[in-house]
Formats: sequence, C-alpha cells, structure tokens
Amino acid sequence: MADNNSLVRVEKLVKHFPINQGIIVQRQVGAVKAVDGISFDIKQGETLGLVGESGCGKSTTGRTILQLHKPTSGKVYYKGDELGSVNETHMRKLRKDMQIIFQDPYASLNPRMTIGDIISEPLEIHKIGTPKERQERVRELLDLVRLNPFFIKRYPHEFSGGQRQRIGVARALALNPEFIVCDEPISALDVSVQAQVVNLLDELQSKFDLTYLFIAHDLSMVRHISNRIAVMYLGKLVELTDKDTLFFNKMHPYAIALLSAVPIPDPILERQRKRIILEGDVPSPAHPPSGCRFHTRCPIAQERCKIEDPPFEEKEPGHWVACHFTKKAQEQML
Repeated sequence: MADNNSLVRVEKLVKHFPINQGIIVQRQVGAVKAVDGISFDIKQGETLGLVGESGCGKSTTGRTILQLHKPTSGKVYYKGDELGSVNETHMRKLRKDMQIIFQDPYASLNPRMTIGDIISEPLEIHKIGTPKERQERVRELLDLVRLNPFFIKRYPHEFSGGQRQRIGVARALALNPEFIVCDEPISALDVSVQAQVVNLLDELQSKFDLTYLFIAHDLSMVRHISNRIAVMYLGKLVELTDKDTLFFNKMHPYAIALLSAVPIPDPILERQRKRIILEGDVPSPAHPPSGCRFHTRCPIAQERCKIEDPPFEEKEPGHWVACHFTKKAQEQML
C-alpha cells in the first residue's frame, strides 16, 4: 500500500487501552481494542477521509498517528521517520509539521486565554519570533480564516461555534504544518456553518499544499472534501478506495449499508433506492467478535466469517477490502 509520494504511512497500528481492576493494587483484566492492526498511507497534498460509526476508533487513530497516544504496537512513518523510535528533540521538530483540529470548539479553547494568546501559544512553545512578530502572525492567521484581526484581545465565550472552530484552524496553521488531523471538525456545528468550515479547509489546502486526515461520520461532507475514503468498523479498516469508487462500486457489506443511509437530493431516486437497516448493536471493543468483526450484523455472513478474519487486500487496483464475499455482497445488497 506504500507509495513514494506518501507523507504518512501507517503499518499494522494497534492501540489498546487497559481495563484495570482493584483499588489499592490495580491489575489489568482486559483491554479496549480501539485500533487493532490497521495499515494505510496518506499521500502528499491529498485528503484521506476516515469514516465509521461513533466508537469505531477513528479519533484514536488520528491521535495515535500524532503520538498523542503511544501505539501499543505497529509503526507510523512521517516523511520516512518512524515516529515511535525518534528521540524527543527530533520529535519536537516534527510536531511543528503535524497539527490537529479538535472536534469540540467549545472545549478545545482555554476560556481564560485571549484569542491572541491561544493562537500564538504554539509559536511561544517553539520559541518562534519576537512578541511583536507573534502578534503580527496572529493577525495574519485571523485574516486568513476570515475573522477580524482586531478580535485579538477577545475571549472564546464572545464567539459562535463556527468562529471558535476557525480560531482552532488558525491555531493549527500557526507553525506552517504540512499534515493536519481534522478530528470531526464540523460535527458540533450547525449545517450552514459546516459548509463554510469545509470550504475554508479546502481553500487552505490549495493555498498551502496541506495534507489532511479528515475524520467524520457525515459521508456526504467527506465525499466533498476527500480524495480517498477509508471505512472503519470496530477498530479495523474494512474498505479503502477513492471517493467515486466507494460511492459507485462499494464492495464491503458494512460500506454498502453505511452509504445506503446517505440522502440523495432527488425525491424520485430517494424513494426508489434500497435502504439497508443493520440489526443489532455494535459489539464492545473490549470483547470484539471472533473472525470478521462485522459478522454479528452482516446480512450475508457465512460460517467462515465467524472463524476466519478476512485479510485487508487489494481486490482491484487501489481498492482495498476486508471481506470473504465481496461479489455476494454486491449481488445481494445493491
């Protein structure tokens, strides 16, 4: 799956969170398998969309790539550097190139700091520029995200959700990064504001040649901004391909069911199409099912699916799927 143009490469990434028991002496009695052996790459200048239900491990994937969570196992490469093995000094330099836009614009901004202090904080941490130069950079960034540069002395509570998220974008851009993890940056916003933020991210990508991992559960919005889309279920990737192939030639039963829920802006086509309702709840990541993790809810599951975990393999050029029965899925579910 690796490519010479890959900026980020993830190999068999695993992140398990321990479940401990006991008050005085704690011992591990299990683990939440949030991310369980996923591999993909993100090319320079592209947007990879990462979609799936809540709790499937999308945000953990993004944070583990940035080393905000240390991986349980597996490797993350950034420009050829394996992030788990670099020393602290080198990692500090790499952090300037890798930033994150958080999901909740109300919780991710310190209410006791002014907007100017929030945006200039990364510059201070990395000792970039004089106080006057930092202030000038903050004004530049506010203008870039279409906020009034004179807002520099205001506090977060004086702004709307959409404006706060723009401040989060400005903070992420402060150090001129190359790679940004967008961790559901629009899910807490009104629909009208979502489009503005996504269009802004699009424009900034074109202007600065940014690379995004765009995490979301709104498939129509992901299709708008992404070049390729990865579908995740219970800690595993089940399908990865370019956005048009995913929408018109999807192969995995979960991806087919997920995309059947995306509204079509045509009332006639909307009435005619087949809607797939999955039965049952998503199993617990602390006790995932054996074999294929989707078999407990899959409408075409066979005995083999309960025993054998399907490999994540290239079924067609650039189209990766983890399913034993892709043809059957397309025949029976589409």
